[in-house]
Amino acid sequence: MVAIPTAASRHKPDLAALPDADLVVRARTSDEMAIRVLVQRHNRRLFRSARAIVRDDAEAEDIVQATYVHAFTHLDAFRDEAELSTWLTRIALNEALGRVRRHRPNVGLEEIDMTVESGRGELLQFPTPFSVADPETELSRGEARRLLERAVDGLPDEFRVIFVLRDVEGMSTEEAASYLGIKPATAKTRLHRARKMMRVAIEKQLVGAFSSLFPFDGARCVAMADRVIGQLRAAQPTRA
Repeated sequence: MVAIPTAASRHKPDLAALPDADLVVRARTSDEMAIRVLVQRHNRRLFRSARAIVRDDAEAEDIVQATYVHAFTHLDAFRDEAELSTWLTRIALNEALGRVRRHRPNVGLEEIDMTVESGRGELLQFPTPFSVADPETELSRGEARRLLERAVDGLPDEFRVIFVLRDVEGMSTEEAASYLGIKPATAKTRLHRARKMMRVAIEKQLVGAFSSLFPFDGARCVAMADRVIGQLRAAQPTRA
């Protein structure tokens, strides 16, 4: 028996297509589907922002969860004229910083007096998705990602977080500075230094790997020897 859609089901909106503002209205009435859409929509930014500070996947996930719990239980504090992503990111950053300070009381994102070195910072190009992924391509992309993640984790706190917000999340300098409570000029200085540190760190990792490039050993090496011996034998004159 084929079910006949009711008027309500025919006009049920696609929640994934709704803007944050409309989903917040539904979330305020405890609409779980709306909450799910919002969570999935903002997961990546919150995770990256939190991880930039704590440098640990598991703790970053815990921070993201705590951020959502706090946000959805305090939606009355959210001002509708603001961007939800901005509000959520600030909650996540505050939660992450709070955890770090509990372990290291003196840590902070206060401004650092630094002189900008001459020259322009170069934007690092991160691997982009391929239209067709094969196992070898996926392996290469995974290795490149791990190399970049190690370099990011090695940055000092103040530089790591601005690098992630600007070059990984794609925020503007002004937006990232507002999240961190610093001046845009300070954000530019830190980003310049972070990019330089990233290039140096990546170069060091790559130099150590040069000796292992283009390996030709194991079964591959044995097979080549077998082929050479076979050819030499074939080239020998036939004895009477």
